Amino acid sequence: MPQIRKILIANRGEIALRIIRACRDMGIRSVAVYSTIDKNSAHVHLADESVCIGPASARESYLNESAILTAALLTNADAIHPGYGFLSERAGFVDKVEQHGIIWIGPTSKLIAKMGDKVEAKKTAIKCGLPVVPGSDGSVDNLSDALEWANKIGYPVMLKAAAGGGGKGMRPVFAESEMAEAFQMTRAEAKNGFGDDTLYMEKLLTHPRHIEFQVLADQHGNVVIFGERDCSLQRKNQKVMEECPAAALTQKQRDDMIETCKKAVKKMKYTNAGTLEFMFEDGKFYFLEMNTRLQVEHPATEMVYGVDLVREQIRVASGEELGYTQSNVIPNGHAIEFRINAEDPETFVPNPGTITQYSVPGGLGIRVDSACYPGYKIPPTYDSLIAKLIVWAPNRPACIMRAQRALDEFVIDGVKTTIPLQQRLLGNKDVRNLNIDNTWLEKFLAASKND
Repeated sequence: MPQIRKILIANRGEIALRIIRACRDMGIRSVAVYSTIDKNSAHVHLADESVCIGPASARESYLNESAILTAALLTNADAIHPGYGFLSERAGFVDKVEQHGIIWIGPTSKLIAKMGDKVEAKKTAIKCGLPVVPGSDGSVDNLSDALEWANKIGYPVMLKAAAGGGGKGMRPVFAESEMAEAFQMTRAEAKNGFGDDTLYMEKLLTHPRHIEFQVLADQHGNVVIFGERDCSLQRKNQKVMEECPAAALTQKQRDDMIETCKKAVKKMKYTNAGTLEFMFEDGKFYFLEMNTRLQVEHPATEMVYGVDLVREQIRVASGEELGYTQSNVIPNGHAIEFRINAEDPETFVPNPGTITQYSVPGGLGIRVDSACYPGYKIPPTYDSLIAKLIVWAPNRPACIMRAQRALDEFVIDGVKTTIPLQQRLLGNKDVRNLNIDNTWLEKFLAASKND
């Protein structure tokens, strides 16, 4: 089996730093890539080597396939770890990486392409025995098809871009009279946003929870499911807070879905880390999508299961067997991850700038994944996520108490952040009592504006 000695990290910020640390723990050298605006980023200075790959624009740097491949070849990197976002789910790039004899730390390009196309992903899910939301058999190519499928499924329905993601390229339709305009607008959005105007349709679930299962599979057919996360607190389909495990599930529901997911992953011959995402309503699961990469919220799972998922990704990519079975995967306690963004906590307008003071919380069960430091200048060019606070405790009530203390200790001055919002959420009785779903946060924020 190939031994990985040097990994190029095709990403930036906290996730690049997190991967560098895993490499150091394993005795593997790391190569950071960076844009000109990121030259003072922590990941650049903590990697063993670093290469500038272009100007600030992501299109000319972190999405520049040629520049990243050239950097990997110049530094003699054995492998590339994509992190999440950017090129992590671009199947064509994976093919190029492998053609140059470099190991891709992730699933195959074929599986990335299949699960990245929402229509193909749903077909695959059905073949692999995953429960799906009632919807169109394939793409919905014209208004006549859309009306016909909506009548079969029953309103309300959701129009979705086949190449969509991140909560974009989707629109609810509550009545036949709304379909013509909705179809035209969603198709135009899909074309502009993804370069592909293919749409499909699903039944709209009105009060679902977002539950996802962390999977890991090696190249020898071994599969384990590291439980589930509840990601229901979302704003505009973007996750704000994630918990592991999902406290709303019964043990039977959890066990049944772990077994279902395990069989599906084996059947699709998936390898490396991934996440099966579901909508959960009235005790039933419905497949949403599969993310063929590491998730932003993976640390919550790591805290509960005592596993380094990046280390496991590297081991799998090296051809090693997992070395453990599902019976060895035992959860311990409860974890909550908070996404800290450089945004106004009320308007959510990004607030890039210079961090004048930065002090992270500490103590038992506290982890902060961030590339920030005092004096760090947050660029206006990229995503506004600047830190992830992950809190662990023996149970959910204790975790909430510890998280409140940690958020109170977290000091970031010089820019506005979403820490005040996270504090408000933890103090809300609905959040504490699990009376939430995917629509709850939007309603909470709307009500707050009217107070």
